[in-house]
Amino acid sequence: MLEPGQQAPPFECKNHAGETVALDDFDGRVVVYFYPRADTPGCTTEACSFRDSWDEFAERDVTVLGISDDPVSDLEKFREKYDLPFELLSDESGEVASAYDSYGEKNMFGNTFDGVFRNTFVVASDGTIEHVFADVSPDGHAEEILSTLE
Repeated sequence: MLEPGQQAPPFECKNHAGETVALDDFDGRVVVYFYPRADTPGCTTEACSFRDSWDEFAERDVTVLGISDDPVSDLEKFREKYDLPFELLSDESGEVASAYDSYGEKNMFGNTFDGVFRNTFVVASDGTIEHVFADVSPDGHAEEILSTLE
C-alpha cells in the first residue's frame, strides 16, 4: 500500500464527459477516491457524502476525484442521477487503481474477479501522498477526510 510521503502516481483518465483529466491538472490538495461500481448502494452512499460535504471541500480548496473501472457512459449517468459536483474518472483497465494499490482479486457471492478496492488518498499540492484511507466504510467517509484536513 502506498504511504504518506511517497510521490502520488501520475495518471490520465477520461472523465464522465469523455474529457482527459490528469492528476497534475490540479493545484492544491486532491482527494483521489477509488470505488468499485457506480450506482451501487455503497458507492452511492460514498459519492453522496462527498456531494453533501462539497462546500466544505471547496472552502478548503480541495479537489475531489472519484475513480472506478466503470465506462464513461455509466459515470455520466451516475453523476447526473445524484447531482455529483465533482469529477468521476473511468479507469476501465484498472491501471490507475493498480498504481494506487487499489485493484486486484475480489470475492463476492462465491465468484472471484478483479475489481477496485475502496481506498482513498489525499495528495498534497507538492504531489506527495498526505493521507491514506484503506478499505474505507462509505458512510461518513467524506467527513472523516475533512476532519484530517483541519
